[in-house]
Amino acid sequence: MQAKAEARYIRTSAQKARLVIDLISGRRVGDAINILRATNKRMAPTVEKVLRSAIANAENRHNDVDVDQLFVVEAYVNEGPRMKRVRPAPMGRAYRIQRRLAHIVVKVGDRVISENAGEGEE
Repeated sequence: MQAKAEARYIRTSAQKARLVIDLISGRRVGDAINILRATNKRMAPTVEKVLRSAIANAENRHNDVDVDQLFVVEAYVNEGPRMKRVRPAPMGRAYRIQRRLAHIVVKVGDRVISENAGEGEE
């Protein structure tokens, strides 16, 4: 059982959002929310909102879900499109500025998928 939520076109760079996402991946949902509440980053409330949305999606899709037993199965950030802007520069020139966007995806499920799953043990 898995449920997913994503926030697209968030006004931040993917690198900055990954700093927050890496704190919660693989953790229990309750622990992840507490970590995000205590994190002093601008993206923490946005990631928390996406996480809560994924929890709500899990509750709506499956009737027998126990929220206390949910884990953050997968959490990642992809780059979105870049907004190109022009900044005036000296002597009639112009500098190009790229405003970066990010797509945040959080998946919750009833157990963590181990990274070595499917590999033969030696």
